[in-house]
Amino acid sequence: MISVLIERRLASGLESNYQAEARSTLHNAYQAEGFISGETFRDVSNTDHHFVLSKWRSLGDWQRWYQSSTRREMMNKLNPLLDCQEKITLLEN
Repeated sequence: MISVLIERRLASGLESNYQAEARSTLHNAYQAEGFISGETFRDVSNTDHHFVLSKWRSLGDWQRWYQSSTRREMMNKLNPLLDCQEKITLLEN
């Protein structure tokens, strides 16, 4: 099992737009093969700083989701809301 930490910094004032798109992306991930769980977090001192922590059965499952057309379509909607490119960290126990 692996965990994936995604860090996103939003462009100022776009949090409400981001929330809807991020929920949709996570909902689609729930349906991906190998997805175990996911949570979203917001920095308490900076509301434009968001995190997604997901757990996947294997690195291969994550990579298939990451490269999927579904995720690419979702990121095409999310990217304009971000101040910079998302940062992804792969973690294992």
